[in-house]
Amino acid sequence: PALFMDNARKGSIVSRANSIGSTSASSVPNTDDEDSDYHQETYKESYKDRRRRAHTQAEQKRRDAIKKGYDDLQAIVPTCDQQDFSIGYQKPSKAIILQKTIDYIQFLHKEKKKQEEEVSILRKDVMALKIMKVNYEQIVKAHQDNPNKGKGHISDEMKFNVFQGIMDSLFQSFNASISVTSFQELSACVFSWIEEHCKPQTLRDIVIRVLHQLKSQLY
Repeated sequence: PALFMDNARKGSIVSRANSIGSTSASSVPNTDDEDSDYHQETYKESYKDRRRRAHTQAEQKRRDAIKKGYDDLQAIVPTCDQQDFSIGYQKPSKAIILQKTIDYIQFLHKEKKKQEEEVSILRKDVMALKIMKVNYEQIVKAHQDNPNKGKGHISDEMKFNVFQGIMDSLFQSFNASISVTSFQELSACVFSWIEEHCKPQTLRDIVIRVLHQLKSQLY
């Protein structure tokens, strides 16, 4: 009986030890799995934070670029700085800056077209003056080469008739080409008429025609 009781006591002690061991083991957390989940969750959160931060920086960069563009337009376009001093200074809105920029560009296009027209008129004036210069040089040269040519053979009346015939022919084209609505338009038309109707070959043809008419009247 003593041996039986001793074995029973040992078995009870072993059983309680196993029970305590299993309870302790079940209460100890699984550190390997939880560490893995924690690191994965931390990585996901940091990746989201990085994406959010990158998106915020890109959006801020875009806003700064737009703001700089409007500031540059406001500095370049003179009318953007015009303010009504009765209501005090107010920074113009983006819509006003864009509208004033459009108006200013349209104004520059009109000015460019106007200047191109003025340059074209000036070029015609220069061409007409060059033609006149060449004609006068030819007349002077002809007179210097033979100053007494034809002297005393043609009467003043005949000279006047020739001159009148030339002027009558030129006046027809002059009257059809000249507009007198303004002095500027008159000047432009006169130089255009000279360039077109007073070329050396044109004047030569007119003189020849007038001389033939006078010749037919005399004979």
